[in-house]
Amino acid sequence: MADTPPTVEGTIVRAKELFKNHFKSEPTHTAAAPGRVNLIGEHTDYNDGFVMPLALQGRNTVVTGARNTAGVCRVITESEGGNSTEFKPNTDSFEKAPKWANYVKGPIVQFFKENPGDFPAFDMAIATDVPLGGGLSSSASLEVAVFTFLEGLFGPEIDKKKKALLCQKAENDFVGMPCGCMDQFISVMGKEGNALLLDCRSQDTRYVPVSDPSVVLLVVNSNVKHELTGGEYAERRAQCYEAVAVFQKAYPNRTIKALRDVTKEQLAEVATQLTPVVAARARHVIGENDRTVRAADAFAAGQFELCGKLMIESHKSLRDDFEVSCKEIDILVDAAVQVPGVYGSRITGGGFGGCTITLLKKDALANAIKQITENYVALTGITPTCFATTPGEGARSITIKL
Repeated sequence: MADTPPTVEGTIVRAKELFKNHFKSEPTHTAAAPGRVNLIGEHTDYNDGFVMPLALQGRNTVVTGARNTAGVCRVITESEGGNSTEFKPNTDSFEKAPKWANYVKGPIVQFFKENPGDFPAFDMAIATDVPLGGGLSSSASLEVAVFTFLEGLFGPEIDKKKKALLCQKAENDFVGMPCGCMDQFISVMGKEGNALLLDCRSQDTRYVPVSDPSVVLLVVNSNVKHELTGGEYAERRAQCYEAVAVFQKAYPNRTIKALRDVTKEQLAEVATQLTPVVAARARHVIGENDRTVRAADAFAAGQFELCGKLMIESHKSLRDDFEVSCKEIDILVDAAVQVPGVYGSRITGGGFGGCTITLLKKDALANAIKQITENYVALTGITPTCFATTPGEGARSITIKL
């Protein structure tokens, strides 16, 4: 079924109402940060490679709040069944519980490391329209929204790239998730009508127009949730680093810091020194970097047939070489590419469930949703959630009219 498009205005209203009902007062500051969908470039960010995400139009996490005189920070979220928590305004005493609150506490730690001094207590309410566990970066949107809220509440605003890296550090250090920088970068730096080609080594960025009115992007949530806090994600990251160590030994006179620095030819020469699994992981990353750079040029030139071809190649690589797809996702992709007017489809996000992203002609959208949904329900018994999207804006503070 097609999902009704949300708006940031609607999310703000829910956050404010939650705040007023719970704290019996009015918020003074509000911030919003979007989720994201990655067009191409998966599991390349922590390998110093290239990614090309876009911020989701209308699908934001909103944080609203105000200082208080209670001496403790109090947080309520509409997610997790309306859970709330409180903690002392002292980052040295933060406990890593409840789990969802770590995505709030982590950015607070980084904000006050960057801005040492008094840490006044505050109340905060959180509302979101970013699907949880769907591979659309609900965690980064929360981290960035919290950090942006703190900028508004306490000041000052900082450089966007620096903010993205601090939010990444929050997830790495406090949450314990060894993610790359992509999710935080696009949540901070999203631009309407554009994807973002990000070099994860230099942090150089280039906006790529994705605004042709004849095509549309369709996100399909498998409604199979995944949880990445180590486990398979950390294992694949370690396998990539294992491959790098072998390449460094094989090519001592060349600078190889990450799989970003390895060519297909070098992989072919060294493949027998790698285990089959590690060789497959390296093959995905090396190929995906090349596909991502080519896709950026193809999108900019309006070469949608090529874009779709590269997306399909990306999915096959993620399925077969990186092994982060699953039965449900493969069913969605297979169904999508059979629909007339579809250019390409692939898994998006960390994997093990979540969502697909499909590039297609706008006039094929209704039929694509119908056929994908019918096929998926017939084979899994699960109803997917489908929505078309366009690139939206990144994080921003929102003025509250009192």
